[in-house]
Amino acid sequence: MKTLFEKVLAAKEILQGVAASTPLCKNENLSRDLDAHIWLKREDLQPVRSYKLRGAYTKIISLTPAQQKAGVICASAGNHAQGVAFACRKLDIRGKIIMPVTTPLQKIKQTRFFGAGNIEVILSGETFDDACKQALLIAGEEKLNFIHPFDDEMVIAGQGTIGLEILSDAIFPVDYLFVPVGGGGLAAGLCTVFQHLSPDTKIIGVEPKGAASMQYAMAQGKNMPLTEIDKFVDGAAVKEVGAITFSICRSLLTDILPVPEGQVCSSLLRLYNEDAIVAEPAGALSIAALDHYAAQIKGKNVVCLLSGGNNDITRMEEIKEKSLLYEGCKHYFLIDFPQRAGALKELLNDVLCNQEDIVYFKYIKKNGRETGPAIIGIELNEEKRFPLLEYKLRAKGFHFQYLNENHRHLL
Repeated sequence: MKTLFEKVLAAKEILQGVAASTPLCKNENLSRDLDAHIWLKREDLQPVRSYKLRGAYTKIISLTPAQQKAGVICASAGNHAQGVAFACRKLDIRGKIIMPVTTPLQKIKQTRFFGAGNIEVILSGETFDDACKQALLIAGEEKLNFIHPFDDEMVIAGQGTIGLEILSDAIFPVDYLFVPVGGGGLAAGLCTVFQHLSPDTKIIGVEPKGAASMQYAMAQGKNMPLTEIDKFVDGAAVKEVGAITFSICRSLLTDILPVPEGQVCSSLLRLYNEDAIVAEPAGALSIAALDHYAAQIKGKNVVCLLSGGNNDITRMEEIKEKSLLYEGCKHYFLIDFPQRAGALKELLNDVLCNQEDIVYFKYIKKNGRETGPAIIGIELNEEKRFPLLEYKLRAKGFHFQYLNENHRHLL
């Protein structure tokens, strides 16, 4: 029986000519700003634009000929789906892929593209966990082989090959490794490799704050599901991590760090604007964690795993919105306006200045009343201007409620 590390070494040979050996690139912007040596492992440059191809292909090719002939099925919010689809087409295996109905359209289209005529995409459920239940039900009914996205040793072994590449390409000792965590397959694979080949490296798992399932399980001392999650970081939003992955990560991760979704968006936009790198939210998790470790990584060699670049361009407005809210540069108010001409003009002339702009306005006129409420979104060029904005609103007699935490249901 092979150990997991031996399976990783075998997976490296299996993936020759299938998965790309992606570059390890120094990021000068991040390195300068953090006074550290920041390197990005560019898994967004895989043929399917994420690392998931490694694990999916390694698992599917390990099936017996009879199992391959029967076909496969998986559940995925996008990247694992594309890896399975790619493998199905390359190995000429039929497959069914269950994706949540909330999956970005770009990922659905790409899954169909990579699978061509070999796969069928079925949309089911609101979350990955919902889709997984449906996939397991169909697998039992149709005798298909379920390809788990993370809780499977062969999948973990495939993802672990990234660690072999990092250590092969790095011309320096890796002091810190930041890795995104969803179900934990990637982190488990990397932990396994680094435990054997670079045990002094500190490995930091990074989760979205709204779906911090690994941190929750570790705090409970056993693998337990979250009752609800924020689905925004779709590539890493699961209610429950894997049993195998939890066991490995619990003992080998140095730390598990949840980061706010808004900060993830800010990091994603920074990568795009400064380095022309298109990352998806889950792909930017490791970058978002750096600020939280700024003191510890100063002067150190740091590798951030950029796990994927499957971002739907139609999400960019939502990403920008979340970033601005996190940065304190966008604010929503419910303001009572006098029911008379010129009230809005007073707000524009007497309250706002050149660095501020109204980016949302919804007026609800109330007949027979002296005032009427309006929902207003105001964008600032820097967070520190917000106290002055509130002061001027009050000074000019505008009665308002601050809505940033609860504005969504009002818009």
